[in-house]
Amino acid sequence: MPPVKVLVVDDSVVIRKIVTDCLSGDPQVEVVGTASNGRLALGKIAALRPDVVTMDIEMPEMDGISAVKEIRKTDRRLPIIMFSTLTDRGASATLEALSAGASDYVTKPANVGSVQASMAQVREQLLPKLLALTGRSAGPAAPVSARPAGGAGVPAAAPVVPAPRSGAVRTPAVLVIGSSTGGPEALSAVLPKLPRNLPVPVLLVQHMPPLFTTQFAARLDRTCALDVVEAKDGTPLRPGTIHLAPGDWHLTVSGDKRDRRTVLSQAPRENFCRPAVDPLFRSAVEAYDGAVLAVVLTGMGSDGKLGAGRVREAGGYVIAQDRESSVVWGMPGAVTTAGFADEVVPLAGVADAIVKRLPRGPSPAASSSTPTSAPAPSLTASSSHGGAR
Repeated sequence: MPPVKVLVVDDSVVIRKIVTDCLSGDPQVEVVGTASNGRLALGKIAALRPDVVTMDIEMPEMDGISAVKEIRKTDRRLPIIMFSTLTDRGASATLEALSAGASDYVTKPANVGSVQASMAQVREQLLPKLLALTGRSAGPAAPVSARPAGGAGVPAAAPVVPAPRSGAVRTPAVLVIGSSTGGPEALSAVLPKLPRNLPVPVLLVQHMPPLFTTQFAARLDRTCALDVVEAKDGTPLRPGTIHLAPGDWHLTVSGDKRDRRTVLSQAPRENFCRPAVDPLFRSAVEAYDGAVLAVVLTGMGSDGKLGAGRVREAGGYVIAQDRESSVVWGMPGAVTTAGFADEVVPLAGVADAIVKRLPRGPSPAASSSTPTSAPAPSLTASSSHGGAR
């Protein structure tokens, strides 16, 4: 397989050299060019035809967000990885770039002490994402860049039969969601479609650093009918609120049907992540006696696979995003190929699939142990905050 061709775009000579040196040391990667601003990058993309672009945000002449918008006018599939500062301003700009069509992001080195440490940090963050977005990493992946428009020509995956169940599916009393690479865009498509009268609480893990989760929760809250908050420790779980795990903190659930609450901890990373999806899924199974609806969206790696297995084993229900609509089919692919997905649906159908599994009316927490084998009735649609409040 030929090396991945990368164009590095940054107005800082130092950052361009760090990124170039990091990537040039890997035989799977070839840096084919650099550019100091977005306008120059547009010309070099046309001339060099890179497989991936790394893009700074703040640059003269044309910034990274404007460059992403221009690229997306003619190419919806070229992976673009933003380079962001770990600040409030950097987080806000990065989320805007993701909304404009960027594929993922990494944070620039800060206070690491040496050029070698900076290079190690960049390599650790950037290389796995770059390879995953081009289908070079281990595990199932279906990068957008590798797909013709409309998904035509994508080899069909062999159908996976869900693992056998030992009992009936329980009526969900909680909704838990996990996502990573491509997750911000996916969540921005799914969560605003959930109705205001959703009868269960929602807990969400998106792999993101601190500050980014604060900004992301605020952005989602502006577009969703449900309240979206960055989770705090010890909050009672009630319908009507989505709790987003804060960066660098695991989000789990404790208690029983009389008093279930959020728990934040800095326990060791799982699947190299904190927050991680698996701890959330496991704890929801315990706290809700298996009455869990779990959703695994686009993301690299396999975080959520073991937790999804626990959900299904305990009588819960698992929905995974399909290969064709995922930016990287790592996490949902791991769940699906393990036989833990009850449904595999395109991103556009995820919200409907969620709503169809939930009961109508009040929260089912008090009767969460009652098994049922039939899908629950649909809920009614609801407007976003702008029309609901």
